[in-house]
Amino acid sequence: MIATMPRVAYFPDSFHEVNGVAHTSRHFEAFARRRNLPFLCVRAGERPQAFLKEGNVWTLELPKGILSFALEKDLRFDPAFLRHIPLIGEVLDRFKPDLIHITGPSEVGMLGAWLAAHLELPLAASWHTNIHEYAARRSDWFLRLLPKRQSEATEQRIEDLAMAAAAKFYSAAGLLFAPNRELCALLERTTGRRCLLMPRGVDAELFNPSKRKRYVNDRDHVLGFVGRLSIEKNVTLLAQVQEELEQMGHKSFRFLIVGHGAEEGWLRERLPRAEIPGVLKGEELSRAYANMDLFVFPSHTDTFGNVVLEAMASGVPAIVTPDGGPCTIVRNGGTGRIVQDGEFAAAVAGVLGDPRRHAEMRIAAREKALKMSWDAVFEGVYAGYEELLAAIPREVAAAG
Repeated sequence: MIATMPRVAYFPDSFHEVNGVAHTSRHFEAFARRRNLPFLCVRAGERPQAFLKEGNVWTLELPKGILSFALEKDLRFDPAFLRHIPLIGEVLDRFKPDLIHITGPSEVGMLGAWLAAHLELPLAASWHTNIHEYAARRSDWFLRLLPKRQSEATEQRIEDLAMAAAAKFYSAAGLLFAPNRELCALLERTTGRRCLLMPRGVDAELFNPSKRKRYVNDRDHVLGFVGRLSIEKNVTLLAQVQEELEQMGHKSFRFLIVGHGAEEGWLRERLPRAEIPGVLKGEELSRAYANMDLFVFPSHTDTFGNVVLEAMASGVPAIVTPDGGPCTIVRNGGTGRIVQDGEFAAAVAGVLGDPRRHAEMRIAAREKALKMSWDAVFEGVYAGYEELLAAIPREVAAAG
């Protein structure tokens, strides 16, 4: 860790919601509290305006207004968030940050980027969501009306345009962070900015195999999923997995699907034996993970896969696709399987059909997760801040 810690003003896209950005942001603030670092978190919330100082950690939570509209079940966008500029400016003037860190092109992130430019402060930005892929997947509802070739070409065009727009936004930062090396390379190529690896950590005490509580006479294998029940998570594949397993003659299994989203009704209709308790947190969530036998995560768009790591910490091997971040966490054949969409059912049957190998995978998954701490993640981020701040004198000298 660096000797003199920079004063960081952090503007996260979300904080209280159930998603990867919020999850990481809560852990980031907790890290700052543990280390008593000078840290200001400016975020949106549903509660009335609140400002709090606890040691060196400051928080400013600002309400969204009546013009805000839903992006997800628990995530809204407020186009009038600029009304908070005077108050944010006042708090920034008192806090005197050395840099601003944003997490994406939300109303909060755009405001943070503008303030960094206005105050002539260094800007760091972390990539948490593959917004270009989300834009393309969420266009499926009208692309289905087009001929297949035209639909595929249009979807690719939407993805390319969304990526170009995102790259333009992120290029305003002096330093980028991303959760896997493939994304780092993509961002460096499209923005011309240096990108450092910012993976995710896990609370291995909360997510622990010891939380497993299953009835002795419960012989079913529990196939688990945790996350947003939406089209970009590819959750409809779970129904295909069930159908194919039943065709293979497997009957002693059921799904435990934790989360909410637009596809929840569709899943309930097609997976009548599935348990879908909605969003779970804390001990309830840790027990749900521990009660799973295999984690089935068919998403192609996740940048890291926090839920995959939480499952592994709970001693649950994971089956994932070869796209995005989850495949960088899972060791194929060791802590889980990396397969294409059409291979999920066979992979499930293969793992659960070999009890000895399944037990070895459970141990290996837990051991892998124990090596991934949040403290190590954020220590790496602060090392990046040091690099960003050290580059400023050279840039000023070069400009002169």
